[in-house]
Amino acid sequence: MTPFAAFLECGMVTTDTRNIIPGSVFFALKGTNFNGNDFALEALTQGARYAVVDETMDQDIRIIQVSDVLEALQSCAKSWRNHLNIPVFGLTGSNGKTTNKELMHAVLSTKYKTHATFGNLNNHVGVPLTILSMSKDTEIAIIEMGANHQLEIALLASISQPTIGYITNYGKAHMEGFGGLEGIIKGKSELYDFAFEHQTQVMVNFDDSLQSEKTKDHNRFGFGHSKGGVTWKSTSDNEFASIQLETKGNSTSIKSQLSGHFNESNLAAATTLGLHFDVPLKDIKTALEAYVPSMNRVEWRKTQYNAVLMDAYNANPTSMSLSIQNFGKWHTSGLMILGDMYELGKASKVEHEAIVREVISLDMAQNCILIGEHFYDCDFEGLKFKTTKHLIDFWQKKGAPRDASILLKGSRGIALERLLPHL
Repeated sequence: MTPFAAFLECGMVTTDTRNIIPGSVFFALKGTNFNGNDFALEALTQGARYAVVDETMDQDIRIIQVSDVLEALQSCAKSWRNHLNIPVFGLTGSNGKTTNKELMHAVLSTKYKTHATFGNLNNHVGVPLTILSMSKDTEIAIIEMGANHQLEIALLASISQPTIGYITNYGKAHMEGFGGLEGIIKGKSELYDFAFEHQTQVMVNFDDSLQSEKTKDHNRFGFGHSKGGVTWKSTSDNEFASIQLETKGNSTSIKSQLSGHFNESNLAAATTLGLHFDVPLKDIKTALEAYVPSMNRVEWRKTQYNAVLMDAYNANPTSMSLSIQNFGKWHTSGLMILGDMYELGKASKVEHEAIVREVISLDMAQNCILIGEHFYDCDFEGLKFKTTKHLIDFWQKKGAPRDASILLKGSRGIALERLLPHL
């Protein structure tokens, strides 16, 4: 019995004995602080039909021995993806991956049974699990691919075999692992390399000169302010993304519930993909205008005392700058609470200091609180704390903000959501 044969029989996989699905295949993955092989027999006891392991076990017809469980999981996912033989849209980029994925899912789901990456399952384990959770009747898949070092996108593309690839942008994210901006560009562009090698399509934001140059020899389609099958312009008169777009003689306006004009190109991207798959323009408009952000990504929340813009799932210098520029423009009397940006390596000090200068240039220094070791070391005359706990302690003595518009922006590890009960 091979892992793929077991999957075809069961139709479900699991990697965590705390969430065993009866009749599934358990893959005994290893991590820094755990070894799934130690839980294989427990998984079978709890209802898994098979367990895939890479360590010697007592003979059991339900145990499938392989040389490497992770490689077996990835191989199984690739086999299932090829078995389905459907269009797969693969996207990566430094910023906006999940927002793009959610917008595109909303659009394509109006016409097709669409399967998309759940949450942030976009790495070397998450992508295989996403693919293996696709049902037989899936018509289109949207696979988000994340990376923090080179050759990772190449691996994920080889597993997911995208028929269309899209890079949202190149930004200053995971600079430590990629070795700087040039490394980021090279790593993300592995998706373009896959497309060129396999003669598949790419979707391009023609307003990005680097994307345009790198895909000039590709089979491509795309969008932009003046070039592409979809052209667009901003029509927003408030903080929310709104666009007017033209395509093949048709015109429509889209007024979204997404805070930040930087999301306007994401609306154009989702529209372009929808039109590529013959989704009617009116249905695209309806889907995009109905989409409401969630999962701490540009998500407005009404708390007991304040209005909080949660953008605290992740942060890097590019996304941080866009976020504070947008908030500073529309909420001049609001409060910005900014947390450290992780994985910047040697550039960390410079990039955090640059954000502080930007806050000062927006005349928001007195309306800004900084949190984290990196921000704490910056020259800043406003409030700053090493941890969220230190800020909470301060509020308990001095009082927390009330009747304010508040931006929470920072890397996931800072856990800015811990502040919400106090706001």
